[in-house]
Amino acid sequence: MLGREYATQNCSIARTLEIVGERWTLLVLRECFLGTRRFDDFQKQLGIARNVLQARLERLVDEGVLERRRYQERPPRYEYRLTEAGRDLLPVLIALMGWGDRHRAPAGAPTLILHEGCGGTVDAALACEQCGATGLRGAQVVVVAGPGAVPGQRVSATTAPA
Repeated sequence: MLGREYATQNCSIARTLEIVGERWTLLVLRECFLGTRRFDDFQKQLGIARNVLQARLERLVDEGVLERRRYQERPPRYEYRLTEAGRDLLPVLIALMGWGDRHRAPAGAPTLILHEGCGGTVDAALACEQCGATGLRGAQVVVVAGPGAVPGQRVSATTAPA
């Protein structure tokens, strides 16, 4: 990772990479957008070591990308939800996915992000390429298996959960 001091890196990209530039962090965020909220579910979906997952979740909470909410008192258990700053990363993930679909998915896109209203493809600007709707979020957007999906691949009904 880049250093924590920016004397020679006066760059918003460098500062952002300090938070989200590690591969597991981006995959944790993907899972958040697919509706995963609980530690054990993240671990199950990602196959990530528990200590690595804990460190990534703690960092995302510390940086204000996720918030930790108690959902059970005894024993205390928490879930992780995207904050406004976290939800603002959706276009970044869609752009990364689009690049991967174009350059690293020979069988086609594994997943598609569609506008719930018309079924058109949603781009990184959160606009529908079919009907032109803009600023799409939450229940307006659905994730479905694409032509490159493998049998049994998990997708979620909505992205950008509250």
